[in-house]
Amino acid sequence: MNDVTVKKTGLMICGHGSRDENAVAQFNTLAGHFRKLFPEYDVESGFLEFARPVLRTGLDKLAEQGAERVLCLPGMLFAAGHVKNDLPSEVNEFAADNPHIEVHYGRELAVDSRLLQAAAARIEEAEAAAPTEVDRQQTLLMVVGRGTNDSDANSNVSKITRMLWEGLGFGWAEVSYSGVTSPLVDAGLQHAVRLGYRRIIVFPYFLFTGILVRRIYDWVDDAAAAHPQIEFLKANYLNDHPLLIDTFASRVREMLTGDNLMNCQMCKYREQIIGFESDVGQPQVGHHHHVRGVGTDAHHHHDHDHDHDHDHDHDHDHDHEH
Repeated sequence: MNDVTVKKTGLMICGHGSRDENAVAQFNTLAGHFRKLFPEYDVESGFLEFARPVLRTGLDKLAEQGAERVLCLPGMLFAAGHVKNDLPSEVNEFAADNPHIEVHYGRELAVDSRLLQAAAARIEEAEAAAPTEVDRQQTLLMVVGRGTNDSDANSNVSKITRMLWEGLGFGWAEVSYSGVTSPLVDAGLQHAVRLGYRRIIVFPYFLFTGILVRRIYDWVDDAAAAHPQIEFLKANYLNDHPLLIDTFASRVREMLTGDNLMNCQMCKYREQIIGFESDVGQPQVGHHHHVRGVGTDAHHHHDHDHDHDHDHDHDHDHDHEH
């Protein structure tokens, strides 16, 4: 750790990007926390797609500021295609163009006890704001993940859900996703309402707001209108909960101590995962060139919502709020 004060260090916060201005603003607020936490570093942020500045703009700015070492922090919950392929591709390209700079790539937030506590706090906030009191044994918790075509990343949502279910003592819990994989939220709610619980709490396990979070809440409103006998609560997403910021900060420190190893045990690019055998050994390349820096909805109008699956196999269901 002694060399921290020797090498001029830059911290690059790597966001996914969104067409939603509020999502971008919340991400930028998070980046502002790092400037306070690490005043000794030059801190820049950028986005993989849609929003500006793009990642390379921030990385180049750190280089221009004289960085001898750059710490690249993925601002994402789980390691799917973006953390495993798209971001490393951008970081590797920058490192190749700047061989005099020591470049480190951090790991995703992953399953962390602090994030479980932050998630529990958001759920408890929704309960506290409810007009009625319902016993948790009469409550079904639905945790909504982003959804990818990486089964390892999707399984982490199930683990988060199980730990919240047992830890908070709910009567039942279900998992659904906002896109790419199944069950989607609307199908999950159709199943959940048949289980006979008095209350259903829907918790988007997302970092920030955006098109997808609003879509989740719209699905909840539709279910509530169709089933007035059940109370539906919409829990808030993680946003800049202090424990989330603390987890991010620990990921930065891990890069300096060499403890930032990603768990590759179930990575479909390195292991024979059922249903994804052909993905082993796929090249580490980015897939966001066509939407890099195109701007949010405030910059231009989209005639379609651009939240669809692609035929090629990577986690590219647009507008992740990670």
